[in-house]
Amino acid sequence: MPLLLALLFLPAVASAADYRIDSARSHAEFSVRLLWVRQIGGRFTHIEGDVTLNPLRDTAVVEATVDVHSVAMTSSRLRRWVLDPEFFDVRLFPTIRFVSAPLPVRALDQGGPLPGWLTLRGVTRPVQFRLEPASCTLRRDTTCRIEVRGQIRRSDYGMNAHRTAVSDTVDLGLMITLDAAAR
Repeated sequence: MPLLLALLFLPAVASAADYRIDSARSHAEFSVRLLWVRQIGGRFTHIEGDVTLNPLRDTAVVEATVDVHSVAMTSSRLRRWVLDPEFFDVRLFPTIRFVSAPLPVRALDQGGPLPGWLTLRGVTRPVQFRLEPASCTLRRDTTCRIEVRGQIRRSDYGMNAHRTAVSDTVDLGLMITLDAAAR
């Protein structure tokens, strides 16, 4: 019986987060072209999530949730517009979620592809972002700053409004600070 209890306890320990996203020091940015001339963008100021290392501590899974309502823009009119149903539709879809595929921890030093799944407006699709090289390692550092870049097509997530005025391509950037989780 003690062995059974120990086996039941192991998955909970293995799945506990090793690092947490520091919401106060992290943000996500987006930009699109308006009328193919002007770039407009915004910044999501509230991101939560964590990084979980596998038992060998050689791969990590990143889970991040962005509070859509935390978007900040230079114009309050544009902010209302992107929160409306034709874009983010914050009333029905208050969060954006990303879950990575297992990522080799050594990728922090080298940078490289960051595949995963993005859920936006209730649609989950595979994506591949780019992890920029970082000057930290999850094997020994208690704080780690990472940067992720990529693009998505807004039409893939049901954002089809104003296709003649707003580009389909959305540039994304995430600047994330990770802190070691208390054990």
